[in-house]
Amino acid sequence: MGWSLGWARMAMTGIAAVGMVVGGGALAPGAAQSAPAVAYGRSVAVAPGVSYRSFTVTASHGLTHGHLVTADLSNRHVRVDLLTPGAVAARAKVTAMADARAAVAAVNGDFFNISETQHPGVEATGASSGPAIASGRPLKAAVPDGQRFGPTLPPGTSARDVIGVNAAHTGRLDRLTLEGTVDTREGRLRLDGLNQYAVPVDGIGAFTPKWGSASRARAACGTDTARGAPCTQDTYEVTVRQGRVVDTSAVPGGGPIPAGTFVLLGREKGAAALRALQVGDRAGLGYRLRGRRGPLAFAVGGMPVLRARTPLDGLDDRTAATRTGAAIGDHGHRLYLLALNGAAETDSGLTLAELARLLRDMGADDGVNLDGGGSTTLATRAPGDQGVVVRNRPPGSFERAVPNGIGVFTRP
Repeated sequence: MGWSLGWARMAMTGIAAVGMVVGGGALAPGAAQSAPAVAYGRSVAVAPGVSYRSFTVTASHGLTHGHLVTADLSNRHVRVDLLTPGAVAARAKVTAMADARAAVAAVNGDFFNISETQHPGVEATGASSGPAIASGRPLKAAVPDGQRFGPTLPPGTSARDVIGVNAAHTGRLDRLTLEGTVDTREGRLRLDGLNQYAVPVDGIGAFTPKWGSASRARAACGTDTARGAPCTQDTYEVTVRQGRVVDTSAVPGGGPIPAGTFVLLGREKGAAALRALQVGDRAGLGYRLRGRRGPLAFAVGGMPVLRARTPLDGLDDRTAATRTGAAIGDHGHRLYLLALNGAAETDSGLTLAELARLLRDMGADDGVNLDGGGSTTLATRAPGDQGVVVRNRPPGSFERAVPNGIGVFTRP
């Protein structure tokens, strides 16, 4: 199917305390803010180069319990990769995905298409909003900014932003842009989407076997700026197998996509361009996810909250919630995975601004907010154990199935 290259200090013990934050609005540009007050538990070795510890944090809304995994990316035994259920449009528990890959630690990942209340009769795909790269291969690109789920993006950020690790085992934040084409007898068409639950207006999206079996109808709903806008009826779908068109349809389909096959779904002007293709025509697909700072071997979508040890301007500092975070420190050589407890009776949560300041004071240089609330899950596997154990208390005390996660692995 053409080319698909993926461009794509936790030695503390006892208690560490820093300044307490009290209320306020969004962070003022350049404001010097302290982190919430934190008390750390004992650091426990999970595996060579990987440690776990609990902590309690007292911030503007009260006391919350949290959990932190730190991974030394410079350790030759440590690896990081994307956890998935085996398809983009599918969900599974973090513990199940971690155990399937023998991960020693894991946390849930990106925000995702969890519901479709504004589009009656349309299936929620369960697919994530941002880009994803697993084991060096691009799985999906980002939906338009207006189609993503999750908190409002800070100024200057995008649904295309990710946290990732390159082939040299150095972590960073980056922004991944889809570059792709569809080659036909009529000429070369631009590819606007890859395994996305929302194709841009007037665009063409490709769905590969990695998408899974979910209906593709959701891809024609909403607009680039309004997720809840009606679904367009101006669509056209083309199925290509072994380089030739084998089927066309005026409506999006569903079901598994066989190996050696891809589906092109166009809407508005994209649909008009695909209508020129007929059964038997040749068609080729090529794509990559291009980063601003070179290829990544692993990447997952995340909302940036911290850059160069500075919380981003415009972060909400009023609404506290159960948060999941991931961050990079020590010049790209240390990964932090954080999850809060979600028990409403004992845990108050953090604002986005407080999360950024907490990550900074834990040692991170750059960090993202991942899906939180009922999705927040952090799990580790103790030496000698057969599987991971959830360390935080998700809201409702049960695991929510999610589309992806970050897995930490060790090998000889």
